[in-house]
Amino acid sequence: MRRVAGSKQPPPQAQLTPIERVRLAREATRPQTLDYIEGLVRDFCEIHGDRRYADDQAIVAGLGYMGRVPVAIAGHQRGRSTAERLRRNFGRAHPEGYRKVARVFELAERFSLPIITFIDTQGAEPGIGAEERGQAEAIAANLVLMARLTVPVIACVIGEGGSGGALALGVANRVLMQENACYAVITPEGCAAILWRDGGQEKIADAAAALKLSAPELMRLKVIDEIVPEPEGGAHRDPSAAVKLVGTAISRHLSKLSRMKPADLRRDRESKFAAVGNYFLLSDNTLA
Repeated sequence: MRRVAGSKQPPPQAQLTPIERVRLAREATRPQTLDYIEGLVRDFCEIHGDRRYADDQAIVAGLGYMGRVPVAIAGHQRGRSTAERLRRNFGRAHPEGYRKVARVFELAERFSLPIITFIDTQGAEPGIGAEERGQAEAIAANLVLMARLTVPVIACVIGEGGSGGALALGVANRVLMQENACYAVITPEGCAAILWRDGGQEKIADAAAALKLSAPELMRLKVIDEIVPEPEGGAHRDPSAAVKLVGTAISRHLSKLSRMKPADLRRDRESKFAAVGNYFLLSDNTLA
């Protein structure tokens, strides 16, 4: 990983609009899952295949050590070169990718290993082949599995977290999010196309604002538990520093969660997600 110099000085990160954060989250040179594994995990042993159909390279999963702690790792990998992006399907996982993740989660549960996930995808693969092989069922099975785990689970949104494809790795005791990452049920482009039938930049920016997808907004809504700062200008400008900042946050939370009993970890996760969301009553006593 190397520091990337930019000719144009970006605006202060605290002043970025939601759509500007989306663009930073999609930056091609931003650190990806394999970069975090390289910088934080030693003796990583990657696991391939779902034992049913194929090995989905949009997902990297395996076992390794963070310091002296054995951990299970899973994350999306978008790729950088055109060839790698095509091979990894731009980080859009197929059902076999989520079933590979489930294999690693089950191993972690069996051997009492903490789980670390890295989220970076616009969403799950929407093609007909993925649907025929049970995309929705694979994602749903992961949600159920993660909810029932009795080991510590930490999810890190390191780029773009989109839809169920992201949530399939996101049911965690602690959800960390980098300062310029984004996390939402749909992309701003998809939202604008559905709501306004308009793919123009103005409507896309409006959609990004309405989705409340930035880290500060999600922190206020209690969807995430910590905002991990990035180097000035974004994680892609100093990948090594960005990796260290994420590693420090993971280690801090892992240390606290590791002191909890297995049953308490499960209850903690259930309580966290049950408490997400706000509602209020309209004048006719209907919910909004």
